[in-house]
Amino acid sequence: MANGSGGTLAFDSGELQKRESPAGSLLDYLKPKKSAKHGTDNLLLTCMDYRLTGHTQRYMKKRRLAGKFDHIVLAGASLGATCADVPEWGATFWAHLNTALSLHHIKTVILMDHTDCGAYKLFLKEQYPQKKKEQLPCHFETLKKLEAQILEKFPELRVEKHVMHVNGKVVDCKD
Repeated sequence: MANGSGGTLAFDSGELQKRESPAGSLLDYLKPKKSAKHGTDNLLLTCMDYRLTGHTQRYMKKRRLAGKFDHIVLAGASLGATCADVPEWGATFWAHLNTALSLHHIKTVILMDHTDCGAYKLFLKEQYPQKKKEQLPCHFETLKKLEAQILEKFPELRVEKHVMHVNGKVVDCKD
């Protein structure tokens, strides 16, 4: 099968190989390198809620981090990464965190929950307060739980914990 660059892609014994290419096989190219030529210091975990994507980008730009972070998106953010009801989401979080460490040598994990979160309502049901200002302690507890898990596995990392209101205002979760 031609690839438009002069080389040929072929499937051979379940492996994707690229012939006649200075890059070698595609599989070799995609393997994580121990010394990446590019990287970022930050990994951001946010919720999938569409109401906050613009606010999140503005927040990161204000911190001069626009375009300078890896991004994991899970419904519920920290709850999605720690919820026993969806363990595969936690596995996804840890796989992405390991990948960010391996490829980009991150130093800081930025955890960003938000108020009025549908995933919190779905999984915590009546335990999630209706009033937004009463929701902060619930988010802080989950953020601290994930922070502890991260630092247990990767004590060299720095973890930031924040909660964004639907209007874009960000509250820091202090210890």
